[in-house]
Amino acid sequence: MEIGARIAAAQLAGSARSKRQVVAGPLVGMLHDDDAWYLSAMLAAEPGKPFDPDEVPWALATIRQAFAAEGRWLSAELVDEANPGLAEALEANGMTIVSHPPLLVVEPDDLLSPELPAGVTAHVVGSDEEQAEANAVSAEAYEMEGAGFARHSDPVNGGCVLVRVDGVAAASASWTAVADGVTEVAGVGTIHTQRRRGLGAIATAYATQQAFELAGATLAWLTPGDDGADRIYRRLGYAPKATAVHLGDPGGHLADLR
Repeated sequence: MEIGARIAAAQLAGSARSKRQVVAGPLVGMLHDDDAWYLSAMLAAEPGKPFDPDEVPWALATIRQAFAAEGRWLSAELVDEANPGLAEALEANGMTIVSHPPLLVVEPDDLLSPELPAGVTAHVVGSDEEQAEANAVSAEAYEMEGAGFARHSDPVNGGCVLVRVDGVAAASASWTAVADGVTEVAGVGTIHTQRRRGLGAIATAYATQQAFELAGATLAWLTPGDDGADRIYRRLGYAPKATAVHLGDPGGHLADLR
């Protein structure tokens, strides 16, 4: 399977483990029980397969209705190479394409892990208390109350790492549920007072390494939020292999989609 389609299919399978699905033609709405806007999104229902453009209007209307019934704003995450033209079809039906970030991937043999400076430690979150610390880092880093992830006892279902400086929580990153050997590294964040010290790179590399070693992933992917993050991830061995497309309905959190 072409790598873009493989990633999109794995994203779909991993998301289905914790979300309710609304399948409509070439689209599927993934609704999380938590109403935080970024936890629910729309994906392509059949990555790697051609879609019928005539199905897009009714399919999108169906998913919009399902999201509106639960007070959710609709966004979409696609892989351009997996379903060429689908993003443009959604745009023609009223959605807004916000960004086309590169989709960066790395395999175990290509991962480069930075040295830990004196006083810096990195470890996998192992308790609810540590998860609360990691989520507090995310909330400050993203300036978003409630940001963060739930803790999973089985690393195959996802996990989180916490970077400390002199014992104080300073940065975090997570990996998502592994499907077909694929995981996304997400939620990389550093508190404001500890930025520009390479802690985000450490968190990213360590989360990726643990996804490989603990969860059995063989391919990790992510999308950089800006050019600076892009350069950091590439120095860790991540390389562009596809293109993500982020879309949203007008209003809502369009400014937050990168």
